Amino acid sequence: MGGRGGGGAFSPLTVALLLAIGILGFVGTLVLGAFAPDLATGRNGGAHALSNAAVGYAGLVRLAEETGREPAVIRDEELLGTEDLVVFTPEDPKVDLSERLRRRAAKPTLIVLPKWSTAADPDRSGWMRVAGLLDEDAPEGILAPDYRLEVSRRRSGGRPLRAVRDLPNDIRFRAPRPVQVIADKDLEPLIVDERGGIVLGHVRARDLYVLADPDLLSNAGVADLSQARSALALLDFINGANADGIAFDVTANGLGATASPLRLAFEPPFLAFTLCLFAALVLAGWQAGTRFGAARAPARAIAFGKRALVDNSAMLVRKAGREAALGGRYADALRERALRAFAAPARLRAEEADAWLDRAGGRRRFTDLAAAVRAAGDRTELLRAASALHAWLGGKLK
Repeated sequence: MGGRGGGGAFSPLTVALLLAIGILGFVGTLVLGAFAPDLATGRNGGAHALSNAAVGYAGLVRLAEETGREPAVIRDEELLGTEDLVVFTPEDPKVDLSERLRRRAAKPTLIVLPKWSTAADPDRSGWMRVAGLLDEDAPEGILAPDYRLEVSRRRSGGRPLRAVRDLPNDIRFRAPRPVQVIADKDLEPLIVDERGGIVLGHVRARDLYVLADPDLLSNAGVADLSQARSALALLDFINGANADGIAFDVTANGLGATASPLRLAFEPPFLAFTLCLFAALVLAGWQAGTRFGAARAPARAIAFGKRALVDNSAMLVRKAGREAALGGRYADALRERALRAFAAPARLRAEEADAWLDRAGGRRRFTDLAAAVRAAGDRTELLRAASALHAWLGGKLK
């Protein structure tokens, strides 16, 4: 049992607060570590749906949200099976989209090819600068090996682009400067420049569309009201009438969520187990604190007053090996205690007192037990006999 401690370095309240802060900090670190990819803002100046840079597409996402088109940003490749339109905006020309496109199968998909090369702005942290155009052959391998696109760039003068087939009247883009166009035998042209270069193409036998020039949908492009209206109309045309929303993929930009055993502990169905385990630890800590109490103060090496005298005397008897010689005195002391407890007549001699106690009944007589205590030859025998005599008295007092 714990004693009542006093004079500790810290009060119990201080210790409890330190423990609570430490536990909360540890749990917070685990949660942040598990969900760090999902908490990334993506504001790194890249060409993706979370970027506010000129080459990013956050403006298009916000436009879609403000106009009720229910946009969603996909960070998990398992969600690419949605029936809604998914827009891929790969930045790295070497990114492999084959597995992602396999998940899309015959579902509406738009791939926006990269055009610009960016670099970190040394003067502003978190900002990017447009370093120039990518090499024309860089985006050509994005759909390889199934399709090998031929990419080229031309001066456009900002003239209107032309629809090859019937498209909604709201789709009226002006060509970026310069305009990036593509060519491939499997591409059906939908929007072309004045020289017939494909700006928006449809892959035959698939519900897959390729937009050659990202400036039609980027933040810089949709800053113009007419271009923004055309961008939304283009997404609606590809998506279809029965779609629930529009999805923008960022897994191809390195912003996807990664599988983590730690994350499983904070998601259903394992979240219930985690909460139960946490509650069990809290209860165990509470029980330990209330059961044992404060730390017991260390005992003094040398006791005070009479206790010191008794301890020293007992130590001398123990070192001399004379414990057995105390048996007679223990028997006499227990006889006096028993006589007082049983209200025996006063002034009984030792023999008379023993006989009176024997008449108290029981399986063993007081006289026999007292004789065994007096006859003990060593410490072990004395302890056994004294325990039996003590048990006899305890049984009578019940």
